[in-house]
Amino acid sequence: MSLFFLACLLAVLPVVSMKSPIFGPQEVSRVEGSSVSIKCFYPATSVNRHSRKYWCKQGARGRCTTLISDIYFSKDYEGRANITDFPEHNMFVVDIGHLTQNDTGHYKCGVGIVNQGLYFDVNLEVIQGPGLQNGIRVYTADVGKKVIINCPFTSENAMQRKSVCKKTGKQCVLVTDSTGYVSPDYSNRAEITIQDTSQLSFSFIINRVRLSDAGKYVCQAGDDSRGDKSNVDLKVLKPEPELLYGDLRGSATFDCTVDPEMARLPKFLCRVNKDKACEVVINTLGTRAQAFDGRILITLKNQGSFSVHITGLRKEDAGSYLCGAHSDGEPQEGWPMQAWQLFVNEETTIPRIVSVMKGVVGGSVAMPCPYQPKDKNSQKYWCRWDEQNSGCPQLVSNEGLVKEQSKPYEGRLVLHEEPGNGTYTVILNQLTTKDAGFYWCLTSGDTRWWFTVELKIVEGREPNLKAPEKAIAWLGDTLKVPCHSPCKFFSYEKYWCKWSNKGCKVLPSQNEASRQASVNCDPNNQLTSLILNPVTKEDAGWYWCGVKDGPQFGDTVAVYVEVKEKAKASHDVSQVNAAAPGKEVIEPRVKVIENQVIKDPSLFAEDKPVKDSGKPEDRSKASADTGSSAGQGGSSTVLVSTLVPLALVLALGAMAVAVVRARHRRNVDRVSIGSYRTDFSMTDLENSRDFGTNDNMGASTITITQETSLGGEDELTATTEDTVETQEPKKAKRSSKEEADMAHTAFLLQANNMATNVQDGPSEA
Repeated sequence: MSLFFLACLLAVLPVVSMKSPIFGPQEVSRVEGSSVSIKCFYPATSVNRHSRKYWCKQGARGRCTTLISDIYFSKDYEGRANITDFPEHNMFVVDIGHLTQNDTGHYKCGVGIVNQGLYFDVNLEVIQGPGLQNGIRVYTADVGKKVIINCPFTSENAMQRKSVCKKTGKQCVLVTDSTGYVSPDYSNRAEITIQDTSQLSFSFIINRVRLSDAGKYVCQAGDDSRGDKSNVDLKVLKPEPELLYGDLRGSATFDCTVDPEMARLPKFLCRVNKDKACEVVINTLGTRAQAFDGRILITLKNQGSFSVHITGLRKEDAGSYLCGAHSDGEPQEGWPMQAWQLFVNEETTIPRIVSVMKGVVGGSVAMPCPYQPKDKNSQKYWCRWDEQNSGCPQLVSNEGLVKEQSKPYEGRLVLHEEPGNGTYTVILNQLTTKDAGFYWCLTSGDTRWWFTVELKIVEGREPNLKAPEKAIAWLGDTLKVPCHSPCKFFSYEKYWCKWSNKGCKVLPSQNEASRQASVNCDPNNQLTSLILNPVTKEDAGWYWCGVKDGPQFGDTVAVYVEVKEKAKASHDVSQVNAAAPGKEVIEPRVKVIENQVIKDPSLFAEDKPVKDSGKPEDRSKASADTGSSAGQGGSSTVLVSTLVPLALVLALGAMAVAVVRARHRRNVDRVSIGSYRTDFSMTDLENSRDFGTNDNMGASTITITQETSLGGEDELTATTEDTVETQEPKKAKRSSKEEADMAHTAFLLQANNMATNVQDGPSEA
């Protein structure tokens, strides 16, 4: 019983609904006998497209009687009304002809069932048409236009003073007369003209008609009681606004037209506020409202027409607007203007996008740009909003960089289009502080799907991806370029691509990261390498290393690859190229200045300096680490190429001495001191004394590591050169003095030969 009572109570109570998403004109004025077309917009949903559309008239008690719908016509509308649905434009139009004053009233245009909330209130006013009615001649005029009123008189007053006054209550205030007087309210707007004295009428002309000009006037010829008088009723039609339907977060376009005589004047768009004043939103003189900063654009067209685009629509953008032209770039009363009514639909299908993106100096940003799914074959563009010139020059499209703007963006900018995804992505890398500003996502299709993104540059932070700024590749050899990514990108897809004006083509790459779980991620091992094998001249250019999370693009970093030919042999050692052909030369975050390379050692996390402890094994490790780091300085390479021949000479000399010492092992006396054992030869001391030589010659070139066993085990000796003892047949024993002379002579001959080979040029050995 209680449930039944509650149901009945809800049926009796009025329905309380949210703001209706249906949008139409609030007020419409027409002259009797004319026709009217009323547009009603509705949200773009499949339900609304197939729902019933109707036009009803409200009664005294709030009931709305349907006059016309998709399948119904009332008797009063038969033969003079029609309703047409345009689902592709999300609107329907109600056309009514042969209007009478009985058609004046309050109406609703709606979707679905009457009184269910999906409707919009429209006030229709039908005013008396021009003509003579009850002795009064009626004239009609549009705001901003010109009206010519004909005032007749008799021949008796042909030479008398002519005048026009406007009735205000019981008084008639003079507007103008034939002596040249003009009321201040009509200054530079009103005049009296007489075509010919033979004609028995004069013309009263009002230019740039205002709403306040509406009322009753008295035309008079002569000043006394014998003067001729005629009454005139001027009706000024309110400007019917153009309807503009926009979606929240979407965009709207005002297409404004001006009279040809005002085509060269500054253009403007203003918004009507609560005080009925019209504040300038934007004009061609550089004025722009702060609330529309970065999301409004004015575009001039042919014959004085222009367009104003507003993106990122907000709820507070809805309202009345006026557009026109004036020398001051501001609206002036009486000047012709075009009225607009903007409606912002909050039940929108426009997707949410990031309105502000942040990037770091040297890093990159990937800006997603949604577009209308039905416009998948349309052109996609990306432009930068120009604050000073109120323009937006295009930078890139799905066909590549725009030639006029390409130079500052070579190697930095690309537009990725994902077919069927409803989104294209614009990637900008190598960011600088000058890149901060507003950017627009545009399509050649539905302009309601234009978007604005603000880019902010953050200083003091490092980019996520790290790679060389420049890599030098040798023609015909193999080049390997590393790209380091942090552990937060462990599960992301890594890629390398080659940049061109048309896009960035993905290339095969090698992921050197371990396959262990991300919780055990080694930050020093997250490398993705680009491999070019063999290097050709066409490989020169910009390459990008990037990451992706599914279809969503992430960070990128750019590397420029320079291809060089191998250096030819030269007698001048200083002319040898900074890097040997066939070696991988990668310059991480480098700047090349006069063939010298400055390296940033903090590029990769694994690049750590190795302290020289003085031990041979530590120096060996340090040398290995230095050789494994990407890139060598040009001066270091020249020094190495100079010292290598000298090191070979010293090594051969040391080998000769070692052979001599090996042959006289039997003359060696072994001395044991504790657990340390070594070979000690009295003959060596004698030779050293006699010839003044050093037994450690070449020790700085041949690294020897000795480890002493504390447990009495045999000693361990490791050298960088393999020592091979050659067994010879036994010969007559020579004295140690004679053998030392022979060894020394052989050393001098070998050293001389090596020096000669170095002067003749570098060898392939």
